[in-house]
Amino acid sequence: MVLARFHFNPAALFAAAATKYGEAVLNPGKLVSNPLDTISLGMALMFGTAGLPHILMRFYTVPDARAARTSVFYATGLIGFFYLLTFVLGFGAMVFVGPDAIKGVDKGGNMAAPLLAEFLGGTAFLGFIAAVAFATILAVVAGLTLSGAAALSHDLWVNAMHRGEADSGDELRVARVATVVLGIIAIVLAITFKGQNVAYMVSLAFAIAASANFPALLLSIFWRRFTTAGAVTSMLFGTLATLLLIYLSPTIQVDILKHPTAWFPLKNPALLTIPLSFVVGIVVSLLGAHAGADDRAHHRRMHLGELSADR
Repeated sequence: MVLARFHFNPAALFAAAATKYGEAVLNPGKLVSNPLDTISLGMALMFGTAGLPHILMRFYTVPDARAARTSVFYATGLIGFFYLLTFVLGFGAMVFVGPDAIKGVDKGGNMAAPLLAEFLGGTAFLGFIAAVAFATILAVVAGLTLSGAAALSHDLWVNAMHRGEADSGDELRVARVATVVLGIIAIVLAITFKGQNVAYMVSLAFAIAASANFPALLLSIFWRRFTTAGAVTSMLFGTLATLLLIYLSPTIQVDILKHPTAWFPLKNPALLTIPLSFVVGIVVSLLGAHAGADDRAHHRRMHLGELSADR
């Protein structure tokens, strides 16, 4: 509907935005101005995509490798197509609605698409887009809540803490409690980050996926000496380090807590946490391999000593 106003020519849309707001509107945005922040954001978006749960799950819900490649091809293709659509939606909202009107409704700029829908199709189309957005949010929140509760109740409570021998009733109660706790945490975080740009907040989730999942995934595929201890340590380090640096970043310290400065200068920590997660996984794997080799050598010497004594 946006492109139809410009004879389906994206260049005409960009030219209209430049005419209305000046040529500077076609330059990179001001949301991330520091070059290191730009690189860190790019790393989070690129490598984080490979570590997202709804991408990784496509490797486990298919019958064979060929189907996995096909599934991932379609998934990444649709994601890439959506990324291209954001250019059209963003410039369309800029031209037809205007930044002042968008920020007047929400200072984070998160209502650009619904306001654009209202301009193009009236109240009925606004209601349709709002319903789609609500259904999407509900599906995502429900999926994340279920996966989080399942991880805490089944993986952590049953397998990690009780070695797979926990009572099914206890597992169900833990899942229910975990669901409530995760919901409360999500609500508190949503209220805390009210007014922040949602698109940038998504990049922080990508940073966690890029730091926690991507290094372990890549090393487990291409490095034969990668161990379980290395994978677990890398994932834990990537998660905790990313969360810590996000808390110490300007996003929290300056934008949320209103402190004059932040302990960590980058808004997105992926530039630091991704390499460190690789290093931690490699070092722990190598140390574990050396320790295992020493133990095997020790047991071999003990065995040889026992044979010599018997003789």
